[in-house]
Amino acid sequence: MTLIPDAAGREYDVRHWRLGSVPWQAIQPAPGPRARVIVDNDFAGDPDDLYHLVHQILSPNTEIRAVVGSRLRDGDVFDTSGRTAANAVLVARDVFARMGLDSTEVIHQGSNEALADRATPRPSAAVDAIVAEAMREDTDTPLFYLAGGGLTDLASAYLTEPRIAERLTVVWIGGLEHEGLADPPPNAMPIEYNLLIDVTAGQVVFNDSDLDVWQVPRDVYRQCLVSDAELRLRVAAAGPLGRYLYDELATVVRGVTEHRGTAPGESYALGDSPLVLLTALRSLFEAAPSSSRHTTIPTPSLQDDGTYLAVPGARPLRVYTWVDTRLMFEDFHLKLREFSRWSGASD
Repeated sequence: MTLIPDAAGREYDVRHWRLGSVPWQAIQPAPGPRARVIVDNDFAGDPDDLYHLVHQILSPNTEIRAVVGSRLRDGDVFDTSGRTAANAVLVARDVFARMGLDSTEVIHQGSNEALADRATPRPSAAVDAIVAEAMREDTDTPLFYLAGGGLTDLASAYLTEPRIAERLTVVWIGGLEHEGLADPPPNAMPIEYNLLIDVTAGQVVFNDSDLDVWQVPRDVYRQCLVSDAELRLRVAAAGPLGRYLYDELATVVRGVTEHRGTAPGESYALGDSPLVLLTALRSLFEAAPSSSRHTTIPTPSLQDDGTYLAVPGARPLRVYTWVDTRLMFEDFHLKLREFSRWSGASD
């Protein structure tokens, strides 16, 4: 349901800049990021990924090394085209253009197809970029893999080069609630939305790999609610970029309302935003996402139906149980306003 731009793209009347600079900040931050990130999201889907992308771009504490446009599940209502990863790249490029960001060389397309089995990767430009960044020998800056959708391209990268597991931390928005930690919501999808994109890929990451995973399961990403009033007054009012972000969500709300024949809700879950919170907004001393809460459990086995099977003694899995939405959203709103004032953007 995200607006898919034309392949030729559109030019916007904005000021231009490149990654690695922060011209919109009157008071410049301390030099050098504290972490590298690979952003992986299904940008042709739920527009919460657009909010995450903009927020991550505006967070100089993380250095964006790659942006992966990844797939939606086949027949997804957001994009039924069968070329959802290709469309995700078009959307990411359009966001860059709206921000005047000329660093489009970091955008890479993932696979349009899910894994066929747990042993065979899906080659793509994104997989090549993931492996190349993870295997770099010229930096010891920590690398985080930020997955806001399915895990197809990460799983393919691992199957291509298993040594990447020693070199990055995965932060994944997805998966069911864990027994004893939270209950599912009313009328919940049996297989959580992001896992359903590619269950086989999830099994590669959870069951077959030794990747270090921080999981933000469904009960936690559903905590990330913003009200329509907040969106109107703090996002839509922040220049053309803010209005674009607002209108993308409003389109979804109208579509759901018409389909269900019910009154629209006054809140929306920006469920991918914890990817910024847990990486760019870590504490200065003893760097960690210390304002949020997690527990550590043995990594369970993912079953074909999306449920977990306990595996005593398995490698540790960090499961977030609560995220600091105040810090996360206040930071986003202020950065968006600061950037919009500088950009001088106009339609």
